[in-house]
Formats: sequence, structure tokens, C-alpha cells
Amino acid sequence: MFGLNLPIIGYMHSPYQEKFGIPRQPNLVKVESYIEMVGDYNTLLAFEGIEAFSHLWLIWQFHDNKNQETQKFRPQVRPPRLGGNQKIGVFATRSMYRPAPIGLSAVQLKKVEKVGKSVRVYVQGSDLLNGTPILDIKPYIQYSDAVMDARSGYAQDEPIRKKVIWSDQAAMQRDQLVKIRSLDVQTILELQEVLSLDPRPAYQTDDEREYGILFGGLNIKFNAADLMITILHIE
Repeated sequence: MFGLNLPIIGYMHSPYQEKFGIPRQPNLVKVESYIEMVGDYNTLLAFEGIEAFSHLWLIWQFHDNKNQETQKFRPQVRPPRLGGNQKIGVFATRSMYRPAPIGLSAVQLKKVEKVGKSVRVYVQGSDLLNGTPILDIKPYIQYSDAVMDARSGYAQDEPIRKKVIWSDQAAMQRDQLVKIRSLDVQTILELQEVLSLDPRPAYQTDDEREYGILFGGLNIKFNAADLMITILHIE
């Protein structure tokens, strides 16, 4: 069977330190991140004219799937939006467990600049794990890529966002981190947006259970009940 070797043109630098907590679609959280270009692709010449586009397509590799190369093809998966229990065809989902471990995300372009010897592409709205290999970057074309009357099956509507509150202890820890400048307002807002989407698996309904998430170099503990997320600890 014919195979294709794809070059890695850069790596994503994002606050998502682990898969748990990453929004299930791009542009649900206005997190800022950047792609650091590598090798022959690390040149500003490759980006001349890109500033005329507001959004980009990122083509990337699901690189953190355990045993991806040794697992047999699974024709059906359990999408989180369907509760994690109902199976449907893998080609009717955006599951990471697919024949080719390739992802596609539309993101907002912020700027392209050279920092030291590295060209960086700054974007907003990424849903990529820190360290994700980037395979290609293409401009988003509004008149052809945006289909206004498209149907999206079980994912037609944006997920419900929950209210995020801070426990007294977490609020004190947050304020102390801000005071010593190891935490800024932008990161706080991004964290709250991430948690408002309730990153727990859909089948988890234990209101007392404590969950942990690594985000932007921080270790955060939280729990969830009804339509509220409570941040319990941050360091």
C-alpha cells in the first residue's frame, strides 16, 4: 500500500501540557500560542503575504497517541459529545485514533516574527498539545472554506459553558502567584475559559471527585457540579 512521508516544518508551543483539558475543537478558547519553525522552513521568506489573511489552517500530527502504530484499525469510536458510550464510525468523528494520525485546525493569525534565530508564527484559538509537530500551514479562504448552511450532526451547537469560581484557598494562591509575577491576567482568563468547557470525560458524574490539569506550567485541581466548576488549588 502506498505510503507518504511528510516533513515536520515546526513545533507548537502552547500552554496545554497534557491532552486532558484541551478543548475538543479549535477556537473555543482564545488561547495564544506559537509555532516555532525548524530547518529549511525557518525563514521569513516563506511567509511573505501571509499578513493579508486573518486565519490559517494548521495541518499537524497526533504525536502523543500511545501504541498508535501497533494498534489495529478501529472502524468505530466513542465521541465525547455523545457521552463517551455510543459508538459511531471513525470517519464521522474527529477522533485522534484514525488511519492517518493527522489533525486539521483553523486558527486566527496574530503575527509572524523572528525571535533570535527562530521564525515564530503566533496564533490564537489553537487546540494543540505543546510540542505538536506541524506538517503544513495554509491560508484560510473565507469565501470557499466557510460554509454557512453546513450541518454538523451531533456537534451542531457549541458546548455549554459552566461558571468557574475560585475557592478561598485557590484565590489566595492565585493572588500570590500574580504578586511574584509567575502568573498573569491573560493566563488566568485562558485557564477559566478552558475549565468552563468542563474537560472531564462525559461519563464522569462524581461531583466530589477532584481532577487535575496542567496548563501553562501550572498544576490546577478542580471539581465540577451541575453547571459550576470550582478551582480548588493552583501552584
